Amino acid sequence: MVKNNSRSGIVALELVDYLTYQPEESGILWIKFNRPDRLNALYGLSEADSTMAKVGEYMRAGDADPDIRVIVLTGVGKAFCAGADMKSKSIEQLSDPGVDGTRQHFSEHFTPLFRDISMIRKPTIAMINGAAVGAGLDMALHCDIRLGCESTRFFTYQNVGQIPENGALYLLPRIVGMGRALELFYTGGFLDAEESYRWGLLNHLYTSDELESKTRELCARIIKSPPLVQWISKRIMRTAMDTSLEATMQLTANASGILDKSEDSREARKAFLEKREPQYKGR
Repeated sequence: MVKNNSRSGIVALELVDYLTYQPEESGILWIKFNRPDRLNALYGLSEADSTMAKVGEYMRAGDADPDIRVIVLTGVGKAFCAGADMKSKSIEQLSDPGVDGTRQHFSEHFTPLFRDISMIRKPTIAMINGAAVGAGLDMALHCDIRLGCESTRFFTYQNVGQIPENGALYLLPRIVGMGRALELFYTGGFLDAEESYRWGLLNHLYTSDELESKTRELCARIIKSPPLVQWISKRIMRTAMDTSLEATMQLTANASGILDKSEDSREARKAFLEKREPQYKGR
C-alpha cells in the first residue's frame, strides 16, 4: 500500500493494487476494479481493506477534492465487476454466520458502503465494460449514469440463491419500472447490452472500441456545467424519489435562492453576456 496525498484538497489515501485511483488534470477521477484474472471479483467483503470499503473511501476522497468534477467507476480487462469472490475465505466465513449473522453483516457493513456511493455530491458514471454481477450490478445502479458496450452484461443473485441486498430492489424499479424489474428477477436475473439499453438501464450503448472516448466526451460536457447546479439538482432528484411534488417544488425554490447568491451563478450570467466560456469554482 502507498499513501496518496499529492493533490490539494484530499486526505491521504491508502491505495491498494486491486482498486486503482487515477485522477486526471481534466477533472475526471477514474476508479478501476483491478483483478482482471478474477473478472474483477471483490477482494474481501466489508473489511477495512475490502474492495467495497475502498470504493467508498476513494469516492469520498474524489468528492472532497476540488480538482475532481466527475467520478468514473469501471473495470480493468474484460469485466466490470464479477461481484463477491465465491472462492474467497471471506465467503466461507459468512456461510455459517448464525441465525442473524447475514442480516447483521449486510445491514451493519455492506449497506453503509453502498450508501456512500449514492451520497457522493459529484456526478458518478459507471462505465460498464463487461459483466456486472451481483454487487457489481448494485454499484452500477447506485451511480448516476450508466454507459455500456456490446460486452455489457448484468447478472443478479439468483444463481447463488439470493436477492440483492444492497439497494438494487429499491433502485431498479425506479430506473426500469416495476414490471421489468420483476420480470428480471422472475426469469433468472440476466440482461444483455441491447435489452439493458432498451429498458433504460444503460443511458448510452457504444461499441467497446469507442466506450472510453464517449465516456470522456460525456465527462467533458459535464465539466462545462456549473458544479453547484449539478450537486443540488442531484440531491433534490434523489430526495424526490420518496417525496411529493409539492415538497420537491419547495426544495427547488429554496435551492434556487441559494444558487442565485453563489459565485458560480454570477459567473454564469457574466460569461453569457460577455459571450465566453464560464470559469466555475463550485461556490
